[in-house]
Amino acid sequence: MENSEKLKNSKEVIAYLAECFPQCFVATGEAKPLKIGIFQDLAGRLAEDPKVSKTLLRTALRQYTSSWRYLHGLKAGQTRVDLDGEACGELTQEHVDHAKGALKESKEKVFGPRKDKPAAKKPRPKPRKVDPAALTVDQNVKVLLGKSPVPATIKEVTRDDVQVELKTGMSMRVKFEHLIL
Repeated sequence: MENSEKLKNSKEVIAYLAECFPQCFVATGEAKPLKIGIFQDLAGRLAEDPKVSKTLLRTALRQYTSSWRYLHGLKAGQTRVDLDGEACGELTQEHVDHAKGALKESKEKVFGPRKDKPAAKKPRPKPRKVDPAALTVDQNVKVLLGKSPVPATIKEVTRDDVQVELKTGMSMRVKFEHLIL
């Protein structure tokens, strides 16, 4: 990658940060807790760097610090690091609790719907359409009312439609395509 080529996405920016500041950022493995306010340090150090815009830097930093591997690595008693890997404060229990909560919430967004999803319904067998020429009076069929098939008996067959009587006693005319066996 040439020095003048602008980075296009957060993934590229994170890889570049890991290259420029290896004592602070890591591309793989457990991430180190970062100094609070590290964005200002990064913006200052990379101010003259044409590869990274502040907007993309902020987005990449947000993605890095909200990633599961970063949040999972935050544990009580760990030391935060600056861009050069120097210690600059200890993680407070409040920050650890916040990280655990954010990690739990993020995982629930990904895995939650699968747990809450109702069991898959068995697919209904495809209804067989009737052959109009094979229909006879007093033949039992089903009529599609909406998506539900309702039992009925044929009372009259005409050229265009069929008169049926539902089991409820209601009589109606329906098109052939609404009948199934």
